[in-house]
Amino acid sequence: MFDRFKFRQSVGAPEFLVVGLGNPERKYTLTRHNSGFLCVDELAQKHGFKINKLKFKGIIADTVINSHRVIVMKPQTYMNNSGEAVKEAAAFYKIPAEKIIVIFDDISLGVGKLRIKRKGTDGGHNGIKSIISCLGGSDFPRIKLGIGQKPHPDYDLADWVLSEFKKDEAKPLKEAIDNACCAVELILDGKIDEAMNRYNS
Repeated sequence: MFDRFKFRQSVGAPEFLVVGLGNPERKYTLTRHNSGFLCVDELAQKHGFKINKLKFKGIIADTVINSHRVIVMKPQTYMNNSGEAVKEAAAFYKIPAEKIIVIFDDISLGVGKLRIKRKGTDGGHNGIKSIISCLGGSDFPRIKLGIGQKPHPDYDLADWVLSEFKKDEAKPLKEAIDNACCAVELILDGKIDEAMNRYNS
């Protein structure tokens, strides 16, 4: 344990900011819109760290993944203002946009599907829209987790993204989150092309 602690303290300034998007209240924990939170929680469990330090309008972990010092964040601003937290953390640690990895939900993908991109538009996602606005650009890699389309066109979008996953969606969701965690590790190692080739669907 001592050696591991020593290693975690000896890798220099943070290289990356990994951000999972969601809403902070307990009632939102298992909703579709909180897929990003669920993913970074799994990343924390997999690598043995806790996201529990209140800073930059979010809760963060300062940790090491694959020999890279990484700040892992769950913004606490609510989804529509996620960019405020991301901007503060990125500015403090001087992390450039291309090393900010954002994980979030996407209604255009089925549950269990992933899409990894180097950059892109907000695609109608308010959290991404806020981040682009606050950073002044969209050149950051992102991992989209499928949450499925609305059951029918008249279904209210807010009601859909704030609904909980169904029991039969638990297995594909878990697989997608596991794959997203592996994709994060590849991106940290500079292997985003490999991540896209392996996990995009």
